Amino acid sequence: MKIKKESLGYVEGWASIIINTVLFAIKLWVGVLSNSIAMIADAWHTISDTLTSAIVIFGFWISKRPPDKEHPFGHARAELISTVIISTLLAIVGFHFMIDSINQLRRQEAVIFGKLAIIVFLFSVFIKEGLAQFSFWAGKQIDSKSLIADGWHHRSDAIASALIVIGGLLSQYVWWIDGVLGLAISVLILKAAYDIFKQTSDMLMGEEVTVHIETKIKEIVCETIGDEYIAHHFHCHNYLKHKEVTFHVYCPSNESLEKIHDKVDKVEKIIREQLRMEATIHPEPMKNYSA
Repeated sequence: MKIKKESLGYVEGWASIIINTVLFAIKLWVGVLSNSIAMIADAWHTISDTLTSAIVIFGFWISKRPPDKEHPFGHARAELISTVIISTLLAIVGFHFMIDSINQLRRQEAVIFGKLAIIVFLFSVFIKEGLAQFSFWAGKQIDSKSLIADGWHHRSDAIASALIVIGGLLSQYVWWIDGVLGLAISVLILKAAYDIFKQTSDMLMGEEVTVHIETKIKEIVCETIGDEYIAHHFHCHNYLKHKEVTFHVYCPSNESLEKIHDKVDKVEKIIREQLRMEATIHPEPMKNYSA
């Protein structure tokens, strides 16, 4: 059964908002009882996930809107914009993690928590990692970069809670364990934010046609209108729900314009059927060809 993209996006977004709000309240309550800055900070980290999930929902809502006069290729790239915002927030989380860890090491602070705190934050680890796994799965199912980015935000919160648990258990033996683990994890979070941002920004700025697509188009041209026609100079424009490809074709000089037009139309139709891309082909005389 085909999964409707925006439906799965809404499910992940609303589930995240509800669960994170409940976790925030519990963490904040335990943090105040324990008089723990780390716990209270992690509680606010959790509520920040609610914001990213709201961005996911907004992105899906915008992206499903049909094309209009101002946006003839649709609004699907709104999801990429929301992914950039999420990766930026993820980078901010990683940066603050790093600063907090450095300050904790400088102050030589040890974290000592009660059993209730450890149980609550251990519970949070499993819940947030579960949300992360669901976001990763949903993102792969519907090819959604914003859901995958949201999954990394959930995982960063799970990591934060795990650090509090580990630090609480080991800090009585090694005072610096919490700070060192925090530094290591902050680097991983920043790396994830960078990878997400780079991949998404590359799509927004435009990517080179893949070798697979270029090879497939050349095969279609050769099989459809003959090997005397040579495709080259490829460009691809990805609007997620709508993809455009433009390229040039060297044509025999003795062919009439009408005949070339008919052949080019045939190639465009096959590309649309096989690759689900709208093709625009520019014919060139063979005399311009240089091997």
